This record gives sequence, C-alpha cells and structure tokens, in this order.
Amino acid sequence: MKKKVVIIGGGIIGLSSAYYLHKSGHQVTVVDKSNFDSGASYVNAGYVTPSHFIPLAAPGMISKGIKWMFNSSSPFYMKPQWDTEFFKWAWSFHRSSTEAKVKKATPVLKDFNILSRDLFEELQRSEDLGKFHYERSGLLMAYKTEKGAESEIEVAEIAKKEGLDVVVLSQSELQALQPDAAIDAMGAAYYRCDGHSTPMQIMAKLYDYLKASGVEILKNTEVTDIDYTNGIIKSITTSSGKIEADEFVIASGSWSPLLLKKLGVNLKVQPGKGYRIDVKRPTGITIPAILHEAKIAITPMDGYTRFAGTMEFSGLNHVIRKERVNAIADAAKSFYTKMEFQESELEKAQCGLRPVSPDGLPFIGRTAALKNCVIGTGHAMMGWSLGPATGKLITEVIDGTKTSMAIDAFDPDRKFS
Repeated sequence: MKKKVVIIGGGIIGLSSAYYLHKSGHQVTVVDKSNFDSGASYVNAGYVTPSHFIPLAAPGMISKGIKWMFNSSSPFYMKPQWDTEFFKWAWSFHRSSTEAKVKKATPVLKDFNILSRDLFEELQRSEDLGKFHYERSGLLMAYKTEKGAESEIEVAEIAKKEGLDVVVLSQSELQALQPDAAIDAMGAAYYRCDGHSTPMQIMAKLYDYLKASGVEILKNTEVTDIDYTNGIIKSITTSSGKIEADEFVIASGSWSPLLLKKLGVNLKVQPGKGYRIDVKRPTGITIPAILHEAKIAITPMDGYTRFAGTMEFSGLNHVIRKERVNAIADAAKSFYTKMEFQESELEKAQCGLRPVSPDGLPFIGRTAALKNCVIGTGHAMMGWSLGPATGKLITEVIDGTKTSMAIDAFDPDRKFS
C-alpha cells in the first residue's frame, strides 16, 4: 500500500530516503530548516568507503579524548562541558569501545558500505540525476611513522580477510602513484575498493530530481511540534503549517534526538563537528588520502581539492575554531610538501555536525515506542558513504519488504552496556 510519507531532514540520508520512497510510489514530503546548501552533507570528504569498517568507538578513543581535552587543535577534541547527556553518551561510548564489539561491527559496516557503494554506482548509471562526479580510484591511508605503519598494516590485513582489495605501498611506490603531489610519507595502505565523489554536486542533482518528480520539498522550514497519541504520529507542526502523513522519517542528523525527545524517545547521539577547507587551484593530488597521524582527509573533487577532518565534541553549534582549521592546513602541509594555503581559503572554511552514536553504528529502523516512525541517523563520519543504502533500507522498512541487509545491529532501541 502506497503511503504519504514525511521526511524530517534534508541531508544525504533524507534525500536518499526521498529518492527510494518516491521510486517505490509513495507520496513524499521533505522538511528541513536549512536552505539545502550547508551542513554535514555538503562539507564532508565525499568518500564511499568499504575500508571504513572500524567504528569510531574503538579501544583507546576515550582516553585519547581525555588526553586531548585541553588541546583545542587536536584531531579528537572533547570540549570541557557540564552536560549530563554528553556524560551518559561518553560512558556508553566507553562501554562500547571493546575489541569484541569492534570485531562484531566490522563485517556489518563493511557490507553496509559495499551496498551503498553499489547504489552510488547504480545512480551514476541511471539517467535520473544526469552526470555527476563519482569515481572508484581508491583511498590511501598514508603514514609517517613506524607506529602508524604498524596500525595501518594491521587494519589492512583484517581488510584482506574481509575480502577487500587493499595493498600496502612502500614510500617509492606511493610517490610513483602520485608524482606531482610531493607526498612525504613512509608508505600507505591503498584501498582500491573505495570511491569518492563531489557532495555538493550530488546533493544539488538529487534535490533537482526530487523537485522535478513531484516530491514536495520545504526548505527553511522548522518543525515546532509533533502531534502523537498512543505511539502514532498524526501530524507535525512547522513554520509553514501543519502536515499530516501515514509515516514519518526522522533523519535530522545531530538534531534527531531533540525531535525524538518530543516523542518520549531518548536516542543517544552527540554532534561531532568536522571542518573543511577547499582549494580551487591545482594541487597535484589525484587520489584521496587519509593522513594517519593527523586524521585528516584529502579529496580531489570536481574543480577543487578538499581538506577535511577533525572530530570535535562541543555541542550543537557551528562556531568555527580557527586553531582547528589551521591544524588541518598544517597537517596537510606536513604530508604534501608543495602545499600552501591562502589566508582567504582558510577564512572560507566551513564546518558540519556529524551525528555520532555511542558504538559507531547508525540507528536505522523503528523504535518500539512509535508505530509509524522510522529513524535514520547516527552515522558519524560515514553519513555520506552510507546515505544511499540508508535511504533504501528505510524505504524497505516502510514497504514492509525484506531489507537489502540485516538491520538488527542498527536497532534504535539497542542497549549500550
């Protein structure tokens, strides 16, 4: 039975959900408080990454966060704050950061990323969005130190066992792969299974396709109230008026917990701020790379090179910390010796808030408390990579059909203990 569906959130998860729901024949409305030109879906590194199968909640991450707490330019920064919700989340994150849980999450995240990569490539082959930048040229996990080499080679060995296409490159092999980039690194794990894209381009094409296909898109529209009784949402009240529907999708990223709290659901998600610098000059960089020691991502996009990264837990805000922008630039220059940044490029840096769950796995599916609501959030740094697959899974949940992969691991009601 075809339904009227309202999606709250217009990022990659929301628009991907709208795309597949529309394809399935549903009447779809997307509501977002933004102008559809900013946020995490627009400032990310554009990676499509089966290589990212290790969740953020890995052993040692909390201790690193505490160690770096008073260094606001560190890669993983937790701003000192008195926030009971953050304390609860951090404790759940700590409890989830075990070798056993990471091992259990590895095949799930790998399969999820592969599903989404296949959907990106299916979108590229279709005529729906027209031409857009997506290519599978791989991803370099570059390192400068013996410790970095040991860590990346260990992960690469796990990746090989999981069936991923990865090779370890020596310093000379790495330099030969990108002769014009002048990369100063000891070596790299080269994940030839990965792809990359230009997010703003794809988001704009998704928006245009949905709009032209009859999907109602309400931008600059904030949800102010939700009318629900006995676990059934009847309507939402927005700055543009009341909207009724049969099903509701909450895909509002880091703002999802605020909406769900109105419905009596406590979802553990914290906003993790990431930054990006765009350089619209030739850089010689032709293959995406993550710089191991600095945790910085570099992506050659369509018309520019993007330098992105850091994870900052400082609440729901878009304050640009100059020291964190400078840290990205300094890290990039330490690896790419010819690289220089203009002051105007640093001043135009933007940030986005990535929704981070306590165990590094997203929340996808229904919660027992709500009968006609599907949740899609908590993807952390993999929101872009997992966007199409999440939209397809949400559609399958609403359709009541078998999902493309098991979603038990993404249960919004799961416990963290």
